Amino acid sequence: MPQFVALHNQLHQSITIDTSKIEAQGAQEHMVPVVLSEFLKLVVSYPIVFTKSSDTGQFLAVALLGFAKNENLFWQDQQWHSIYVPLNISRQPFFVGNEAGQTIICIDTQSPCLTNDIHHEPLFDPQGKDSTYLHQVKSQLAQLLDGETKTTDFIRTLRELNLIVPLTLDIAFADRQEYRVQGLYSIDEDRLAQLNTEQLVQLQTQHYLQPIYTMIASLGQIYALIQKKNERLGYA
Repeated sequence: MPQFVALHNQLHQSITIDTSKIEAQGAQEHMVPVVLSEFLKLVVSYPIVFTKSSDTGQFLAVALLGFAKNENLFWQDQQWHSIYVPLNISRQPFFVGNEAGQTIICIDTQSPCLTNDIHHEPLFDPQGKDSTYLHQVKSQLAQLLDGETKTTDFIRTLRELNLIVPLTLDIAFADRQEYRVQGLYSIDEDRLAQLNTEQLVQLQTQHYLQPIYTMIASLGQIYALIQKKNERLGYA
């Protein structure tokens, strides 16, 4: 079970990170939260859709990795098979926390990525200063933190314009197994086409038209995901 503690340059100075185990942390995730700044990288591999948080009921932008719970079709032969790995996977085992109103970096002390082997990535140098690797991690976390705010604003605008619509996938795999995927949402293209000039200018001014069309284009990756599922079922 994860155990998050604030990262400290003295308490955790001897810890190193086995980066070969990072991607495995998403091996059983069938979707992963993503942020706007990732969309153009995600679209080459993943369907980008919305779902609702089981905790808050709020919409989240996610990359779809599989069709069933615990099914990541990009995880094969102990490797992640994609050009780009979403930030919420690659930032493991680090998280952003809050302490006395201050943003802090936390680390999961139960993560299998943690080791004391000097041949892996150190977090601090002997003087307690951030390593090059930790600088990279902090950059990823900053991108996520900033991206979560911008993605929340993006979703709020889409809801105000009634541009989010349920997306139900009825899929027949090569073994003739039929599967219905529910609980997903996407852009309402018919409603988008009906927006007036003022509304379109609003979206353009907010730089939201590009991510909207990127999400729409990404739905084509559902067919690639079906092919991955068929391959896993033994159908080339």
